[in-house]
Amino acid sequence: MGALSPWHIILIAIVALLLFGPNKLPELGRGFGKMFREFKDATSGNGGNSTIEEQPASVRKEVNPAEVTNTDSGQGHK
Repeated sequence: MGALSPWHIILIAIVALLLFGPNKLPELGRGFGKMFREFKDATSGNGGNSTIEEQPASVRKEVNPAEVTNTDSGQGHK
């Protein structure tokens, strides 16, 4: 069992042409390409189909230390 030789590829192309016809082959090729692309994205963990709405919102708010004031100290000692 080795790699496919050029004769094997030609034979497969002729059989596919006879089975599906010349009009259906480009559509099948696009379908297989999309299937392999989605499989590759799913196995690599890219999640290429995720949208912004599906991603969780950031819960933590970034705070600049210069903006933070000490409002709690001194209020209870009046």
